[in-house]
Amino acid sequence: MNDSISATFLVENTAFGPNVRGEHGLAFWIETGDSRVMFDTGPGPEVLIHNAATLGIDLKATDAVVLSHGHYDHTGGLVEVLRQAGDIPLFLHPGALLRRYSKSKTGDVREIGPPAEADESTLKAMSSSVTFTREPTSVRDGIWVTGQVPRWTEYEDTGGAFFLDSACEKPDPIEDDQTVFFDTRDGTVVLLGCCHAGVVNTLRYIQELTKGRSIHAVLGGTHLISASPDRMDRTVQELQAMQIDLMAPAHCTGARAQARVANEFPDSWTPCHVGTRFEFVRSGHPTPA
Repeated sequence: MNDSISATFLVENTAFGPNVRGEHGLAFWIETGDSRVMFDTGPGPEVLIHNAATLGIDLKATDAVVLSHGHYDHTGGLVEVLRQAGDIPLFLHPGALLRRYSKSKTGDVREIGPPAEADESTLKAMSSSVTFTREPTSVRDGIWVTGQVPRWTEYEDTGGAFFLDSACEKPDPIEDDQTVFFDTRDGTVVLLGCCHAGVVNTLRYIQELTKGRSIHAVLGGTHLISASPDRMDRTVQELQAMQIDLMAPAHCTGARAQARVANEFPDSWTPCHVGTRFEFVRSGHPTPA
């Protein structure tokens, strides 16, 4: 087994490199010596394809796709990735295919679910297998997805006005929210899609799954963009207690939360954008049973 594993931001809100493009969404390219896994696919194929070509990433080499949840900014490029990669496995919570809606402060309603063409029958026809991940599931080569995350804290919420109906009468708990993680020599690395389950809930759950293994790095969307001062204070306290070595919050974190994390964790916070690549040394530490 190759002893390295890397995670590259392929789609993210910001881009600071030659010829790469930023847009509201997220996609990770996870690469080991034996596997190439796509975690989320951004809001559509155009920027995803462009950034992949610019960064020298071959979408046809994708071995598996994992979805964090069923919002458009994480699922828009899914059909294109499956089309290019051929018969590869897809991992998603069953709730990821629901129709979803959001409501702005001014009362405007918009649909925010996956693209219409990404329905269950199409995905099953395009994938070698579709695995619905309610529970922790091995993706391949030491890469895991949490499945549905327990909601333990009373101060964390989904982070917005999300609904399961266009009349916005049925709140969406976003139960499909899930996270990718893998073990390294220095501890667990966690890749967050949007973390609608709450970053503290998510990290606590991963530590439970890994029998208390320390968390080395947390990368990706934390959905703290609309967090209250109390939620931010308590989140910072929890993160401090976890003594995380590397934090790269992105996408839906929000400018104020980014600034707070950078200020509170000057030795571990790092900026990230399209093209940012993190490399880790793997270990043989046991993974969840």
